[in-house]
Amino acid sequence: MGDIERECVSWLRVQVAREDFIGSLGQILSANPAAHAAGYTRAARNTCVSRLRVETKGVLFGSMKLHVLPAGPIQTNAYLLTAPERGEAVLIDAPGDVWADVGSILEKENCRLVALWITHGHWDHTQGGAEVVRETKAQVFAHAADRVLIETPEIMEKFMGEELNLEAIHVDRWITQGERLSALGREVEVRHVPGHCPGNVLFYFADAGAAFVGDALFAGSVGRTDLPGGDAQQLTCSIREQIYTLPPKTKVFPGHGPATTVEAERKSNPYVSG
Repeated sequence: MGDIERECVSWLRVQVAREDFIGSLGQILSANPAAHAAGYTRAARNTCVSRLRVETKGVLFGSMKLHVLPAGPIQTNAYLLTAPERGEAVLIDAPGDVWADVGSILEKENCRLVALWITHGHWDHTQGGAEVVRETKAQVFAHAADRVLIETPEIMEKFMGEELNLEAIHVDRWITQGERLSALGREVEVRHVPGHCPGNVLFYFADAGAAFVGDALFAGSVGRTDLPGGDAQQLTCSIREQIYTLPPKTKVFPGHGPATTVEAERKSNPYVSG
């Protein structure tokens, strides 16, 4: 183990022991300015994130299956929803290199990817999107407030301070607050939850009791607001008005780290109380 990796792992162990530990390792790294100041290499960061990788495959929501596929440099959660009896699938977010896992599952379950839903335009959620679309011709859905990030992603390299090899993604449909989508034989509600990123949305499956929230809310934490377009007050309002108003037992699937519930976060989230 090299000096950089040893220092990174040591720092992570300290964070795990802290009471205010951020449940998402991707968020830990991105929220810690010292990680970049210390000159951590991508390889070292990848080693760190692999230690708290969260992966769940094939969880059933009735006839719909959920595959949680962390991928990319900071292990961003991609969520592949499949309905084998319909031969269809939907992917929520596309971190770098996720296609290898997605393609394998689609082939195994004999499903066709019909849509890619983007929770927000940050690079770690879109890095693998262009490849996914090339391979599947899936329709892309996103919120127009993040249009500039999705269509001209190279601007994110400027504030991230490193080359990310990002490709623009063509969005087929711009979605809005309160819109109802139909997917995999189910109705899905779109809720706009800005604050972490202007175009952050959540996708709520009422019949499955599940909400996919991007980086707005994590288990025991919230999304960072120090990047361009971030607004802490707006994020707090979004969480209280758009996430905490969902039924208490709703399972919340964030962009990084483990799932939680609306009830758990309303009771114990140290950043936004219920």
